[in-house]
Amino acid sequence: MSPRPQPGREFVLTLSCPDRAGLVHAVTSYLVTHSGNILESQQFDDRLQDRFFMRVHFDVSGPSSLEDLRTGFGPVAEAYRITWRLHDASTPTRTLIMVSKFGHCLNDLLFRRSTGALNIEIPAIVSNHRDFEPLAQNYGIPFHHIPVTPDTKAEAEARLLRLVDELDIDLVVLARYMQILSDDLCKQLEGRAINIHHSFLPSFKGAKPYVQAHQRGVKLVGATAHYVTPDLDEGPIIEQDVVRVTHSHAPDELVTLGRDVEAQVLARAVQWHSESRVLVNGHCTVVFR
Repeated sequence: MSPRPQPGREFVLTLSCPDRAGLVHAVTSYLVTHSGNILESQQFDDRLQDRFFMRVHFDVSGPSSLEDLRTGFGPVAEAYRITWRLHDASTPTRTLIMVSKFGHCLNDLLFRRSTGALNIEIPAIVSNHRDFEPLAQNYGIPFHHIPVTPDTKAEAEARLLRLVDELDIDLVVLARYMQILSDDLCKQLEGRAINIHHSFLPSFKGAKPYVQAHQRGVKLVGATAHYVTPDLDEGPIIEQDVVRVTHSHAPDELVTLGRDVEAQVLARAVQWHSESRVLVNGHCTVVFR
């Protein structure tokens, strides 16, 4: 495992802008003038959209603070029409996790956080059921039971948004949360909510998708992690993976394999988001792995 970034010394700059000559020179020159030393740099030029993307992880040897760096980069961003974000690389992403009755993804994220594999802080777990309240208690994380019915859906979503605001949440993770979010809530969480689901969609919808898949003799079981949008399960994809299966796998074995893939895919998506490795490019993403 790589060492944790040093607080106040290591920073990550991500940016996107119309492509033009001199962009990399402008960014690196700015860092040099502020005693910046580049630790990792990745870039992508989307020639189809004529748009440039970049992620730079750097440290500073001088007295420059985060606010100093942000203030100084403003004129560079304005000159090149750059959309950007600059933050301390050590700061954990404040993450609210939502779950229903399947706990494999929740359990995996909690364990990875406890071992330091994910640089996230989890101020709250929200669920429409109480099944995983004891698990939350074991990790010392506040558990919020917010039931959802057709009559209480608006109230439940309002309570969720209050939590997001009160706890200063950076990221909401739907770790197999089985309630459909309203269009308004999706818009308010745009770019900061990640969902995970099996990759059988749209072929096998509804209840028991693994049984449907077994009946059709599928040869691949997979999962997709994506940003939440009002278009159900069609947001910008962050990560996907599959495992091969055969006719010998029973439906319950497909479920087990599927849950393993879901947990791994969601963990990678959360990690990359928390490390500012994911930049949205229209309906797609640029992922600097």
